[in-house]
Amino acid sequence: MELFDKDVLTIDVGARLRQLRTERGSSMRSLARLSGLSTNALSMIERGRTSPSVSTLYKLAEALDVPITAFFRLEPPKQDVVFCPQVDRKVVPIPNGRWMGLGGEAFTGRMEPFMITLEEGASSGPFGMLHSGSEFVLCLSGQIEYEVEGQRYNLKAGDSLIFAAQHRHRWKNAGQDAAQALIVLANFEQGERPSEFHVSSGKRGEAFDEEDLIERAESMDLEDEIGDL
Repeated sequence: MELFDKDVLTIDVGARLRQLRTERGSSMRSLARLSGLSTNALSMIERGRTSPSVSTLYKLAEALDVPITAFFRLEPPKQDVVFCPQVDRKVVPIPNGRWMGLGGEAFTGRMEPFMITLEEGASSGPFGMLHSGSEFVLCLSGQIEYEVEGQRYNLKAGDSLIFAAQHRHRWKNAGQDAAQALIVLANFEQGERPSEFHVSSGKRGEAFDEEDLIERAESMDLEDEIGDL
């Protein structure tokens, strides 16, 4: 059975965009100017009339000064015990892959488990990431290369890695087939959301240029740009 079910929870990205925009006191015209999108395109996204592509979400995230994961973030009540049925898991598209939450966003403790599926050529970006706490990685299938402070570790199915996450690290699919891994982040600072580094790593404004974003969006086989984007 595939780890990612097609019937997983769908998040209203348009409503989330409207919430983020209004929270920042930004008008649609102002956001259009900052993002380079048309007001008509923004209106269609917010009303749920069309779905934005990955490159469009990156433009909006840059304009709103938020990580791309902010469009998919849900804030459920925190609980001491979290049961997460497969059909309720949150799935977020990442360049050449997918991220799946395993309930950490609803847990009161400082632990975030998630799974990633990486297609051939997928990587966390050129800059690496660092955050507080510890990181555990279990390769479920394929081959994944983790680089921690310049030291490279090649993980195959069944191999694991654990390290202090304040060391700069990054990952990539080191094989020709899709790879999957279970990652657990723990003991991070209160209020930090370290899993977001794995969804949108790299420094703000530096990780991807426009041509790279469009190429990555097309490689994910998502919808084309909307309207006149």
